Amino acid sequence: MQAKTMEILEKRLHGERLSLEEGTMLLTHADFLALGQAADRIRKHMRPQKAVTFVIDRNINYTNVCTCQCKFCAFYREENHPEAYVLSEADLHAKIEETIKLGGTQLLIQGGLHPELTLTYFEKMLRGIKNKYAIHIHSFSPPEIWDLAHKSGLSVETVIRRLQAAGLDSIPGGGAEILDDRVRQRISPHKIGWKQWMEVMTTAHRIGLRTTATMMFGHIETLEERVLHMVRVRDAQDETGGFTAFIPWSFAPKHTELGGEGASGVDYLRTLAVARLMLDNVPNIQASWVTQGAKMAQVALRFGANDFGSTMLEENVVRAAGVQTRVPLPEILHCIQDAGYEAVQRNTFYEWLHVY
Repeated sequence: MQAKTMEILEKRLHGERLSLEEGTMLLTHADFLALGQAADRIRKHMRPQKAVTFVIDRNINYTNVCTCQCKFCAFYREENHPEAYVLSEADLHAKIEETIKLGGTQLLIQGGLHPELTLTYFEKMLRGIKNKYAIHIHSFSPPEIWDLAHKSGLSVETVIRRLQAAGLDSIPGGGAEILDDRVRQRISPHKIGWKQWMEVMTTAHRIGLRTTATMMFGHIETLEERVLHMVRVRDAQDETGGFTAFIPWSFAPKHTELGGEGASGVDYLRTLAVARLMLDNVPNIQASWVTQGAKMAQVALRFGANDFGSTMLEENVVRAAGVQTRVPLPEILHCIQDAGYEAVQRNTFYEWLHVY
């Protein structure tokens, strides 16, 4: 088996594309260090600069009310729950002002699928931000956009165009979980299927918006389904070229209906490395310190990652699942530099803003 996996690694190192079966074999059987070394070599080929990027931003959750009620989520509340909220414009703007003061260049605004919030509400939100602040709005995941299309009776394209006209600059990859409907039916039966998620993304790409792609793993999916997720992102990227980055992160089980153990650090690194090897057309792979911590994210820089994600001045969803990791900017800089790289602040499109 080791001879076969080494043969697959050599194939990728010679520039050939790997199949679903080959990726699954690597994830299942490849030697841990050989897998990491191969991913690191591909990373150096695709990103030859000895630099690791990061963005200064804030995750703002405008509401925790959600009709999806996914089994892996500890953040959502029903509409009549005493902890349910919808963020006021004043509170939203206060968070934005604090972000800008701290050097932030990007807002990641997401929330639950609130039954009463309309497309007009979000257009007003976006215009209110753009009228007051010069900041990139990287917001509203595919499930949110699909929900708005359903509630308004409009097409996905029309909804995206209206949000774009109001100030939306790019779309995050949230809600992907695992891009396979067997898994989705078990962990999020009320959420859109993988084809709908991808339709939102490819539609956005066609009208000029860039997006990211995520994967939440370490729950009920098989190893083959993880790699299938990567293949489906790769296929869409062949078609549109609109994904700027891939962000795999491990499931945080505490306080969730789904429960379980989540992924180990070794499992996380193996999955990250296979993602770098499989996604030959996605330029950036992001390390996830949010669920794995800063030290594991630092190791991930030798397993195929070239980006340290964001300073994430605020994060509520993973925190609700019992993960309390916080990594301030000085620690991000230390982790990157201590690993032997140059730390570079970037914008949403991975353009360099400041070299430390």
